[in-house]
Amino acid sequence: MTTNSIYAQLVNAAGAWSTAYGPFVLRSALQPIFERVADGVFDIHAFQGLVRAERNGETYPPSQFFPLVEPQDLPAVDSLLRSIHILNAGLLRRERSNVLVSFQPLLFTGTVELRHELDRMRLIAHEAALTPERIVCDLSAGASNGKVIERAVDQLRQAGLRVSMSNYEASEHDIQDVLALRPDFVRFDGDWVRDYLHNSAGFALLRVIVRQLQEEGIEPIFERLEETWQVDLCLELGVTLLQGYALARPQLAPTDFNAEFPEMLLPPGEPAANSPAQGQAQPHMTVTPRRESLPRPARIFGKRR
Repeated sequence: MTTNSIYAQLVNAAGAWSTAYGPFVLRSALQPIFERVADGVFDIHAFQGLVRAERNGETYPPSQFFPLVEPQDLPAVDSLLRSIHILNAGLLRRERSNVLVSFQPLLFTGTVELRHELDRMRLIAHEAALTPERIVCDLSAGASNGKVIERAVDQLRQAGLRVSMSNYEASEHDIQDVLALRPDFVRFDGDWVRDYLHNSAGFALLRVIVRQLQEEGIEPIFERLEETWQVDLCLELGVTLLQGYALARPQLAPTDFNAEFPEMLLPPGEPAANSPAQGQAQPHMTVTPRRESLPRPARIFGKRR
């Protein structure tokens, strides 16, 4: 696969973008990251792009698919997947939601290669009617040496893109690395978070870390939240960006997220009657949590158009 052939392999059919690699059909799944905009009120802050690889009708998880990719093809496949995620998120035509896509600096170690890849991302974002700052490139902590990550973060920022760090754990080394790189977002490892939520000492440590990051202008994302109680505890910590099955599962593009979680039309707390243009807007959409031990107010997700 050559870089000149990459975008000739993008296919727009049945309301979604997809691509192929050898016998594999590569499709895009999107999972929302929700933002708490007021007490009990949530809006979709971003969509994370996830690959769904299929061969002869059989689905291959990423852990099985990527080892089957030839090493020399990895940069092209990586670029293709980012492209379909960005294009499919753009098809939702939301005005504020971002797109979170994986970026592996070790695949683009040359200055020219990295610059070309960033140019491609900006071009795809333009085709998707998204501004560059709405593209969030996720780098895995510890996936490469510090100098490679530092250089990638610097180049991503110069291209107008935003940065998140994933697989974060709260060791002193990790904290200092994050503070030095100053990404826009930090994604907390889901298993690690769940372990710490189970005891008071861990909960107190999480509260300190969340406050420290937010004071530095770095927004934490707590992911892989599977139970409602985990969501509630994260909200008590002051976390505003949340993701997991307790809130919404991934969907293959084209998704139903616009119908399920319409983008908010008004700032939270502002009554529709105050704005004549929105006077006929329907009531907020409510979602009943899947599992509750005690009655709680229903969460509100956006407003129907």
